[in-house]
Amino acid sequence: MPVLSFRQRIASDQSMPDKRLYKVMFLNQGKVYEVYARNVSHGNLFGFIEIEELVFGARSTVVVDPAEERIQTEFSGVKRTYIPLHSVVRIDEVEKQGTSKVSDVEGSNVAQFPMPMYAPPGGDSGGSGK
Repeated sequence: MPVLSFRQRIASDQSMPDKRLYKVMFLNQGKVYEVYARNVSHGNLFGFIEIEELVFGARSTVVVDPAEERIQTEFSGVKRTYIPLHSVVRIDEVEKQGTSKVSDVEGSNVAQFPMPMYAPPGGDSGGSGK
């Protein structure tokens, strides 16, 4: 395999379509959600992770997974979603897509971060502190 210069690598990377795939695990209402997406970033909302282009298994298959169908129905029509930063368990860049699912937190080694993550300025009174 030939050694490419930095500029050649950038040019070859730009000519190939971006096929990155991320597995995002986050907590929502006492459940652990596991979804796959093409784009994950810090987004424009402070304290939130932006997830775009959610990827689900093909509906044309004969075997139907009720767990994946449930999460696919929940996110149908969603172009982009914002997940609170403190709810994210982990984000992995993966090579193959697995099954999206929702599972219970009980019995797992996942614990929710104590709330609130950001304290309001000015102490207990919430005012100017005078």
